Amino acid sequence: MRLQRIFRHLVLPHWWVLRALPAASLQRIERAVAASESMHRGELRVVVEANLPLSGLWRGQSARARAIELFSQLRVWDTEENSGVLIYLQWIDRRVEIVADRGINACVGQAFWDGVCRQMESAFRSKDFEGGTLLALRTITAALAEHFAATGEKSNELPNAPLVL
Repeated sequence: MRLQRIFRHLVLPHWWVLRALPAASLQRIERAVAASESMHRGELRVVVEANLPLSGLWRGQSARARAIELFSQLRVWDTEENSGVLIYLQWIDRRVEIVADRGINACVGQAFWDGVCRQMESAFRSKDFEGGTLLALRTITAALAEHFAATGEKSNELPNAPLVL
C-alpha cells in the first residue's frame, strides 16, 4: 500500500486538482472566504494539495499530519483571537481535514469539524467539489459568527485566496 501511495503521488501532476477546481471555482471560494470573514472575527484558510512532498510520503505522513504541518507553516494558529481554521483538501489521497485553533475549537469541538469533513467528502463523491467546499464554508461561518461575532472593523490576517500546492 505504501509503494502504491508513493507512486500515485509521484505520477499524477500537481495541476490535476485544477480539473476539479478550475480558476473560476477558486475565485468563487475566495469570495466566499472574504464574505464569511466579514461576518465574524475568525480567519479561514483553504489549502488544496495534490501531491504530498516526497519526504512526507516516505515517512508515511497522513493527511491529518500534513494539515497540522500546514496549519503551523501558514501561521493559521497565529490569529489574534485563536480563531483560525484551516480547511485542507489532500487530492490524491481523497482526504479532507480541518484544523482549528484552540479558541474556536473550545467552542465547537472536534465532532463538529469531523462532521464538516464528512459533508465535504459526501459532496466530493458526487463530484461537487466547489459545492462541497462552499457548503463547508457556510457551516463554519455559522459557527464562527455564533462564537466570534463581528464587532466592527477587523484586519484580514490571512489571505482569502485558496492556496493550491
